[in-house]
Amino acid sequence: MESTTICQQQLPSRSSTSLVMAVAMLVLGGLLFSGCAPAVLGVGTAAVAASSTEKGLSTSVSDGLIFTKIQDNFLQTDASLPTVVDVTVNDGAVLLTGKVKTPEEKVLATKLTWEVRGVREVVNEIQVTDKSSIKDIAKDLAASAQLRGKLIADAGVSSLNFSIDVVNGTVYLSGVAADAEEMNRVVSHARDLRFAQQVVNYITLRTDQRD
Repeated sequence: MESTTICQQQLPSRSSTSLVMAVAMLVLGGLLFSGCAPAVLGVGTAAVAASSTEKGLSTSVSDGLIFTKIQDNFLQTDASLPTVVDVTVNDGAVLLTGKVKTPEEKVLATKLTWEVRGVREVVNEIQVTDKSSIKDIAKDLAASAQLRGKLIADAGVSSLNFSIDVVNGTVYLSGVAADAEEMNRVVSHARDLRFAQQVVNYITLRTDQRD
């Protein structure tokens, strides 16, 4: 009983300003009271390591959840995607790299990534290995660049919240709009493009319940 009293006196007060240290010490107290003190070292080291990164513990956990959900979306929709697409998440911004066979697979990866709650931006650098189905790369690139410029210039649109893929004149839009008005503005800009033959809208509203 005496050792228990000493341990309680050594615990920090609840007014500690450090979330990580508070959590670590609460775990420490629980382990000491249960007689599992040797396990404390690993827990404490992990907590300190996480808090010392630029992102911090909470952001690291959020990014980890986003990564897991993206991989699950890939697996549930196309089991080959997790094997060919690399996903990197940094503070809600997602970078997609790797190689896929068709442009449609690249578009699909973007769409599935935006479906995950917490994603703020998607940068798709996936390479398409089979370009035989792409009729006019130059026109597609020009249309994509033109639309991106229109979104950046529109004060009513947060351009980073949207991804643009143009394949054979078809414009694929994905991302998260603050409301229906913002979504409609993006779609309208896409339809005004010179080389746009069709617009496919995968944009979701922020109020939608995503995974």
